Amino acid sequence: MSNDRIEDQVHAVLEKAAARLAVPAHDARLLHLHSNASFVLPSAGLVVRIATNPAALGRVAASIAVTQWLSGQGFPCVIPADIDHQPMVIEGHVVSVWRYVPTTDSPAPTGADIGTVLRDLHAQGDPPIPLRQLDDPFASVAAAMDEAPDSMLETSRSWLADRISWLRNWWSTMDFPLPAGLIHGDAHISNLMRAASGEVILGDWDHVAIGPREWDVVQIHYMQRRFGRVGDGGIEAFTAAYGWDIRGWPGLDTLIAIREITGLSPYIRSARDRSVYGQQLAYRLRTLQAGDTSARWESPPAE
Repeated sequence: MSNDRIEDQVHAVLEKAAARLAVPAHDARLLHLHSNASFVLPSAGLVVRIATNPAALGRVAASIAVTQWLSGQGFPCVIPADIDHQPMVIEGHVVSVWRYVPTTDSPAPTGADIGTVLRDLHAQGDPPIPLRQLDDPFASVAAAMDEAPDSMLETSRSWLADRISWLRNWWSTMDFPLPAGLIHGDAHISNLMRAASGEVILGDWDHVAIGPREWDVVQIHYMQRRFGRVGDGGIEAFTAAYGWDIRGWPGLDTLIAIREITGLSPYIRSARDRSVYGQQLAYRLRTLQAGDTSARWESPPAE
């Protein structure tokens, strides 16, 4: 399936969602197409997110419930639209609907911003909502390998399975210094938005869980190592704002290595259908197998 075919598919789902909601979609604009497709409907004042992972229903439902609760606590997050019966399932896709918040690109969110947002999130009590426990961060990538058996060379598949087994053992024995609790699960600068009002808002809550806070804190270090997304001084600003330096903990490199593997899930699922994903998956696996911890990776153009 080509990228154009995938876009056609999610546009068709969007049209059915808009019809079900009885809202205009003539001015719909695609914002993002990766593990989710996100459309803004300016006339309706809504954002529609369409999950491409067929197992997303539980996670999307949790993201809606948690952000409803957090926004009620005054936490700066995206807010679900006030509609009945969401998330919806349309043509096998999980669809959620959110309030549209006009944003600005300037000033761009910073390391200090994500540090402050995470500090405040981790200061929240546990929500009155049943959430999954992050006891196996490899579940998604293992499922992707089962769903897409032809996504990589057999030698790479064997190496990846062994790598997951080895890192899973490390995860089960890691001594996390911070108390476990509510985590975002995918907290990085690209999931921050600067509202036109100037407020920084945290989006993309599909990975929300109860788990080690280090899983959130390490994300900016992984993003800087592999993508250079933080910029000069970003790590220091993040650390100062969050109030704890994970670089003093001996588990940092292992946790980054786990993040590197779990981040492969959408590439494995889409490798055969979208050539840019297949190319990036092959490149990431080559650098991982070579033990190259300094190679920079690329994100798909629409990520």
